[in-house]
Amino acid sequence: MLKMAWLSQLKIKLFSYSSKGLQCKQRLSQLALFLFVGLFASTASASTLPKEQYSTHTLATQLNSPWSMVKLPNDTWLITERDGHVVIVKNNAQSRVNLNLEGLYVAGQGGLLDIVLSPNFNTTKEVIFTYAQGRAESNRLVIAKATFNGTGFSTPVIIYTVATDKNTPQHYAGRALFLPDNTLLFSTGDGFDFREQAQVITSQLGKLLRINLDGTIPKDNPFINHNNPNAHAVYSLGHRNPQGLVNDYDTEQIISHEHGPAGGDELNYLTPGTNYGWPVITYGKDYSQARISPFTEYKGMQKPSVDWTPSIAPSGMAYYGSKHAAFPSLQQHVLITTLVDKKLYSVNLANGEFTQSHVFPEATGRLRDVFVTAEGNVAVLTDGKEAKLMLVMPN
Repeated sequence: MLKMAWLSQLKIKLFSYSSKGLQCKQRLSQLALFLFVGLFASTASASTLPKEQYSTHTLATQLNSPWSMVKLPNDTWLITERDGHVVIVKNNAQSRVNLNLEGLYVAGQGGLLDIVLSPNFNTTKEVIFTYAQGRAESNRLVIAKATFNGTGFSTPVIIYTVATDKNTPQHYAGRALFLPDNTLLFSTGDGFDFREQAQVITSQLGKLLRINLDGTIPKDNPFINHNNPNAHAVYSLGHRNPQGLVNDYDTEQIISHEHGPAGGDELNYLTPGTNYGWPVITYGKDYSQARISPFTEYKGMQKPSVDWTPSIAPSGMAYYGSKHAAFPSLQQHVLITTLVDKKLYSVNLANGEFTQSHVFPEATGRLRDVFVTAEGNVAVLTDGKEAKLMLVMPN
């Protein structure tokens, strides 16, 4: 009752200023959106951030459905393509190599997905990949590693296989991140048709999983003492299709984002053992506009820090930290590529309000991934056929 009374008073107060015209209507619209979402910040104009002058450069073109990329210490770029190839970009030249991944399944959203460097890459040259494996009636996400010799890769070796198979070619998630303790955190999707399994601790669908680099399970995982070994790798549960995963080293927090259905995209701070609610709590609706759940909050489940409704379809994400010097105005922001909004957004993590800005408007169209170099330059990968990799640098 107190909440309804407070909302009614706010509504009356807002309408009392209606005679002030369009400006008030815009403010009312923004505040109505705030109330609907529960928390959210307005999107700033494209000119707000970054404050520094910059230029853009094309690093690679004619990419075939790329998914992710990484920069090596010697200025070489490696770009994954979903059909199992890696494009190598070095000295303004491109080459393409086939990884020959065991059982690669390329269908729907499946195929070769993420690429990350091993924490000891400088000595081992090991690279980690996530990809979809299997066939239409039985497929899953796997983690593999290979060594890079400068022009090609050794035969990839699978180090972990997600235990729960599915018969859909959607929602693999597949984003990987090495944590400060050198364990590997990676996301698994709910398989689209199996969303209830995101709440089942013995299913590895709709989870964040944590493993050691050799594929074994860390002894301090939150469900390590569960009687079912499928739960031992689980770090967090209640996820739909997480495709953004970063380490905010300034505050020592792990952040993810994930696709909702029609609306309900989320940004979450991850903590071990936490349930993030899908599909019990969500601001989104089914694609048919049917209601998925009557709940936007539920006891024992963590609400998102940011909710995007309508959906922006977040894809990649990179953390722009205090160590990055190229664009000081972006420090302590996450950069997020989007597939539906077709923009690159920054979200301010430092101001407590998650203020958002549309940054680098030259990056347009369906955007698949974003990467911040050691110098603080920003690379943006577009999506689909004839995609490209572009780099943004200060002048």
